[in-house]
Amino acid sequence: MTTSDAGVDPSQSGVEPPTSGRFRHALSEGRRLAGIAYRDPQHVAERLTLYGSERLGDESVAWASRAREERPDVPLPVIAEELRIQTAQVARIDGAVAGTPFLIALVPGYLAYLWQEGVMERRIAALYGNDPRDLETSANILVLRGAQPTVDAAKDALLEVRDSPLPEKPTTRRPLRVWVRSIYTMLIFGGFLSAPSEEEDQGKPWRVKAVVGFLIGAGIWVITWVLPVSFMIAMAWGCESHARSLGHRTMTFYGGEGAIEEAASATGDSGQGRTRRDVLRGALLALSIAVPIAFIAYADHVRQSTGINWLGALGALVAASMVIATTVIARRR
Repeated sequence: MTTSDAGVDPSQSGVEPPTSGRFRHALSEGRRLAGIAYRDPQHVAERLTLYGSERLGDESVAWASRAREERPDVPLPVIAEELRIQTAQVARIDGAVAGTPFLIALVPGYLAYLWQEGVMERRIAALYGNDPRDLETSANILVLRGAQPTVDAAKDALLEVRDSPLPEKPTTRRPLRVWVRSIYTMLIFGGFLSAPSEEEDQGKPWRVKAVVGFLIGAGIWVITWVLPVSFMIAMAWGCESHARSLGHRTMTFYGGEGAIEEAASATGDSGQGRTRRDVLRGALLALSIAVPIAFIAYADHVRQSTGINWLGALGALVAASMVIATTVIARRR
């Protein structure tokens, strides 16, 4: 697979930017993800999966190798469990930001959440000796997420997309059904909807489910303008829950049921050795997240009363900045 097939910038492929450029890199990464989704909404799940495997493959292999070398006495399930918990924590923040009514933060927040889950999936695969750059691994990702029913079907879909270039930006409006199906697929990919059964897919009632789901989602998003904090909490919970369950399925798939049991038994007492410094650092981290989240909610409350003003604009920028900051911090671990 070439980088152009997945919509990847060849100059960026497999190269981890220096620390001074991580913020700019995270911002450009989000733009690329949004661009891929916009230019090929019909195959958004396959495109994002191929792109993720291309961008994250090398670093996932390097991470897994480093984790095994630096911690040779630690069982693989324990390392995978730590990664799963870390991903869930990041997903909670991205979900809270995506739950705001600020469009400038909603899409980047959701894409950042999907990206962090992609990092987890590929690192766990590499940790258990599977190459995250292989088509087989990408197919497994689609199946584990429910975007494809079988590995063979996932491979066929990936090959079809891989062998065709990323479409150019459209010059005319796409039909509404294209966007409805794309959003429906993205919600399945992100764990907010269940995939249709084989009987449903053959009978095409997914269209009705997609339209209903889209209308419900739009209605819920409108409610965020009245009760923003409630939806931020709901999105934070939803994203964190899916990250945990996806990590569980991925660990089970590559390590077997025994991996979950081993991780649970080994990490059951992990909190007993925490020092005061660890507790203080955890409290400061929680505070550093809670303060901007509270400001975002307050800015939206003010915006509802006074309309768009400088405080609302600042709240939107803070929300977008939180998405980028959490992505940068997560990539450094």
